Amino acid sequence: MMGLMASEESTRTVTSMRIRTPETQTLSEPATRAWTMRLLVAGIVLTALNLRPAITSLGALLEEVRDSLGMSGSVAGLLTSVPPLCFAVFGVAAPRLARRFGPGAVVCAGMVAITTGLLLRPYAGGTAGFLAATALALMGIAVSNVLMPVIVKRWFPDRVGSMTGLYSMALALGTASAAAVTVPMTDLLGGNWHSGLAVWAGLAVAAVVPWIPFVRDRSAAPGTAAQEKHARVDAPPVRITRSRTAWALAVYFGLQATGAYITMGWMAQIFRDSGVHAGKAGLLLAVTMVMGVPLAFVIPRLATRLPHQGPIVLALGACGLVGYAGLYLAPVSGAWVWAVLLGVSNCSFPLALTMVGMRARSSAGVAQLSGFAQSTGYLISIPGPLLVGVLYQHSGGWGLPIALMAGLMIPQMAVGVLAGRNRDVEEEAAR
Repeated sequence: MMGLMASEESTRTVTSMRIRTPETQTLSEPATRAWTMRLLVAGIVLTALNLRPAITSLGALLEEVRDSLGMSGSVAGLLTSVPPLCFAVFGVAAPRLARRFGPGAVVCAGMVAITTGLLLRPYAGGTAGFLAATALALMGIAVSNVLMPVIVKRWFPDRVGSMTGLYSMALALGTASAAAVTVPMTDLLGGNWHSGLAVWAGLAVAAVVPWIPFVRDRSAAPGTAAQEKHARVDAPPVRITRSRTAWALAVYFGLQATGAYITMGWMAQIFRDSGVHAGKAGLLLAVTMVMGVPLAFVIPRLATRLPHQGPIVLALGACGLVGYAGLYLAPVSGAWVWAVLLGVSNCSFPLALTMVGMRARSSAGVAQLSGFAQSTGYLISIPGPLLVGVLYQHSGGWGLPIALMAGLMIPQMAVGVLAGRNRDVEEEAAR
């Protein structure tokens, strides 16, 4: 009997020791939890910094890459269409991967894919290899794009606006930095475009590190047990395609992405063809991108305080229309003004991300809405950059491409107003 009691006591002791795992301590110990949250914020910021340099660094050196690889205007247009294609194809799998492996593990793998793709791309040899390595990097960007709103909703449910603003601001900073310094950095590296593109892999390596502690984490969020229970209960499946708001948000996301990727892929070339020096053209693109640094922090916070985000949609669209008109009428004399206005217009992206977080009640709903809106939206945006390349090659100028860009602003503003209404996709889907 004594031996049996001792055995039971030993079993209880071992069980108790097993329950007090590092993960449980993270949930219960305030100091450890605070450190975890700081590490998570660092991971979000570093991830956001890496979500656009693969694209804007290429835009700054597109002419050199085209000449070196022998690309036609149509093929270059295809190259600028690869980002939304990859985002649509791979982004749709992100919620499923996150449920199976955990969002931290998926984002960490995404950063590894970005690092590998950026290292291989300049030295892959030929257009096909260049496209394949680019697709690998964009695969990592795609899953991270979709999961960032999910991570913000799960870990920071009471700070969706401010955290989305921080993430969007870091994304804009990374976008602008790549546009601004890629050409000068390439000159410092001997004028070799291969090195100028490959150097951005170093930033991606830094983004891998903060996510390593979260690779084995399968919990909904590093909060209390009650929060985790709430996250599980408040996660009914949503038939997202029944929601008109979800469709409006997807189309809005697609049209703003069309404008953004046309800008990132072709704007520097538009200025260069107008007689602007390559270095200045890169700076103009950087100005457009850097406008998102302050505004990406302000707009989400403002959007969360308004019952309807339609007025913000209309204001951003108006800036885009004026910017495109100026780019057509006076591309050189008013270059800095048009760059600023188009940069303001491109802040439709953080607004769309904020509305994703606002249009669903639960983190599960946000995951579904984010995956649907971004994947569908990026599918919609695929033809835009390619069509710009075709129009540019066959018309011999930028009149028709700029007219296309301006024309797309009208439906973007219309669906944005619909997406900005105070609705829940869960309620609409249930009806």
